Amino acid sequence: MATRSKRWNGNVDSLSVEFLKDVLAKMADYGERVQFSLVTGGPTPSYQVTNTLGKAMAFDGNHHLLKPEGHEFAGANATSAYTIEQVKTAVTGIGLGGRSSTASRSPRVARASGGTGTRTSAAKLEEQFAAQRYEYYRNNRQSLPASISQHTEEITQLMKQGKSVEDAFGEVLKKYF
Repeated sequence: MATRSKRWNGNVDSLSVEFLKDVLAKMADYGERVQFSLVTGGPTPSYQVTNTLGKAMAFDGNHHLLKPEGHEFAGANATSAYTIEQVKTAVTGIGLGGRSSTASRSPRVARASGGTGTRTSAAKLEEQFAAQRYEYYRNNRQSLPASISQHTEEITQLMKQGKSVEDAFGEVLKKYF
């Protein structure tokens, strides 16, 4: 986790849950992909959110609009692009796993002009499941296999079917490990 006394180490998995939740909020508003700058100093990186049309909005480590200088988000100066789903997975505490290139599929995003309450309710439900998964993972990290993160979607599906987080993890553990 990043602290105020250190520079960000360039590892996206080291970013705090709070920071990533704020990044998710910007992604919900401005686009479905995010890249983090590797050349900005401080405990949190600046980042760029890109929409399906390729339009980008940059933000500093405090989530304020930023006018990028030079090639801050180009080539080796930035991480690869992450999707909303990948950032949500990181918020659960399981991490981003492998880096991804530009998303090959477009995640569902509420549209600026046509968003409905249904999308908001679904997003809130997903956030609740993610928070429960993270809490369980954090409390049981030592006893869980490292590859449990590969089964996040299945755990979520079991939770959507009414299983508790403990039962969902238990069923996946019994099935695969």
